[in-house]
Amino acid sequence: MMIIGEKINGTHSRVAQAIVERDGEFIIDLAKGQVASGVDFLDVNAGTSPNRETEDLVWLVKTVQGAVDVPLCLDSPNSGPLSSALKEVKQTPMVNSISGESTRLMDVLPLVAEHGCPVIALALDDRGIPKGIEGRLDVIRRVLNQTRAKGVPDEKVYIDPLMLTLGTDWKSGKVAMETMQAIRSEFPKTHLVAGLSNISYGLPWRKLINRTFLSLAMMAGLDSAILDPTDKALRATILTTELVLGNDRFCRNYTQSFRSGLIRVDQGH
Repeated sequence: MMIIGEKINGTHSRVAQAIVERDGEFIIDLAKGQVASGVDFLDVNAGTSPNRETEDLVWLVKTVQGAVDVPLCLDSPNSGPLSSALKEVKQTPMVNSISGESTRLMDVLPLVAEHGCPVIALALDDRGIPKGIEGRLDVIRRVLNQTRAKGVPDEKVYIDPLMLTLGTDWKSGKVAMETMQAIRSEFPKTHLVAGLSNISYGLPWRKLINRTFLSLAMMAGLDSAILDPTDKALRATILTTELVLGNDRFCRNYTQSFRSGLIRVDQGH
């Protein structure tokens, strides 16, 4: 499971405050805490207004890179901020994201192709998120036609089937997982990614919902996720699910993690 740390996101009020006040110490603490917990990428999302997003995203990139040595996931739907941030990165980043929306395919996809970035592709288009599985597959087919035409290999495309919160669509988890299974069957070289916390928004005991969905989604083919890596119970869920699915040769990761304290007997409570 590839882990993308989610915590440096300007849509959260405390992070937004740190961005506005240029509180580098707060951002660095978020970055270091996630890296210490184990991540493959750090998502950086300014989440600010269009007239200042470029400046804010570049500041985040410089601040985070000055403190940790982990590739970044540049999180913006806008080509301007992404283009400026791409000039500052020290390692090839992931781009989050493209979609079936015409502006993103026209503006963002060329940047992805030019810089050889892995990219997250969302199952939505100019009409929004299709409710059904076939509608989402149709969007992904069109997106992959474009990524292939630009020379982006399927192995670098991370497809997000998108989940609405269960609080507003109680079947959204089932639809997302069935979409994952269909994508895995039709496009076996692509990856599957999810913004994990979306599924539980507005509901009580969100961490339990997130952990449960993650296990089921991994069985459906999910191999990467945007999540809180400092949540030890969630990390234990990943390790245990990989063990049960036969993806942990000789149970090494599970047993080593138990010995190191990453998994504890009280973590499920």
